[in-house]
Amino acid sequence: MNRYFRVISLFVIAAGLIMLEWRPWHNVSNTNKSEMHGDQANFAQSPAASQPNAVSPELGTKFQRTESTIVSSDKALPVTQIPVIRAQLSPVNFTTITAEISAKVESLVFREGESFNLNSILVTFDCSVQLAQLEKVRAAMGIAERNYNTNKRLLALGSVSRVETENAHSEYLKSRAEVAELSAIVSKCKISAPFNGRVVEQRVRVQQFAQSGQPLLDILDDSALELEFVAPSKWSTWIKTDYRFKIRIDEAGKSYPAKVTRISPRIDPVSQTIKIAAVIDGEFPELTPGMSGSIEILPPESLR
Repeated sequence: MNRYFRVISLFVIAAGLIMLEWRPWHNVSNTNKSEMHGDQANFAQSPAASQPNAVSPELGTKFQRTESTIVSSDKALPVTQIPVIRAQLSPVNFTTITAEISAKVESLVFREGESFNLNSILVTFDCSVQLAQLEKVRAAMGIAERNYNTNKRLLALGSVSRVETENAHSEYLKSRAEVAELSAIVSKCKISAPFNGRVVEQRVRVQQFAQSGQPLLDILDDSALELEFVAPSKWSTWIKTDYRFKIRIDEAGKSYPAKVTRISPRIDPVSQTIKIAAVIDGEFPELTPGMSGSIEILPPESLR
C-alpha cells in the first residue's frame, strides 16, 4: 500500500515540473496583449481617432441629434414662471350681534339668508320689567323736582335753610341720573342694523332668555367684497394702491375686476412675501363671501 502511494506522489510531482516548464498561461496572456496593441494601432490610424470625443460616425451622429434636442427644449422653457396666487372673497363689514342686557328674546325679525337695511330692527327683547322701573324713577324724579322748586321759593322767603334746599336739589339730581340710567337700559331692548346686509346665522331662538354678552346673530354686508393675498416681496417695488387687476373666481368660472386698497408696510423676512388687500371693483350679485380664485396679475418683464 505504501508503495502505491509513493508511485502516485512521484507522478504528481513530475506533472507539476512539466507544467512549470511549459507555462501555457503565459502564452495566452502574451497573445491577448498583442491583440490589444493591434486594436489600438488600428484605431489610431482610423479617421475617427483624429476627432476628439468621437466614438464612431454612427454613434456620433446619434449623440449630436440628442444634444440639439435638449438645447432646443431648454430654450423653450421660461427662466422663471409666474406664481399662482390664490385669494378668497370676504365681506368688508361683518360682525356678531350680541345682547347688551339680560332679557328674554321677544322677536327675531329677519331669518338666516334674509336681507335688511341700515337701522332696521333685528332683535327685540321683553323689557316689561325695565319699562316699569323706568316709570317708577321718573315719578320719583318728578317729586324731587317739585320739592326742590318749593324749597327754592321758601328759601327766598326765609322759611327754610339753605342746607335743606341744597339737599332737595341733590335728590332731584339723583332721580334724574336714575332716569337716564334706566332709559339707556331700555334703549338696548331693540337692536338695529349697523349697515345694509344679510343674516348669516341665528344663534338664539324666540322666547329664549339671553344673557348679557351672548351672541345673537352673525351678519355681514355683501354689497362690498374684499380679498387678501400674499405676493412675492419683489412686487412691492411696482404694485401700488388703486392698481387694477382681475381675479378669476372658480365657482363662477370667469374673471372679475378688482383694485388694490391696502399694502402691508412690512415684508415677511422668512417667506419673502408681502400681504396685499383689494376689493371687487363693481357690484356682482352672483359673488358671495367664501368664493375663491386665482389672481391674474402680470408682473413687469424684468421680474418674471
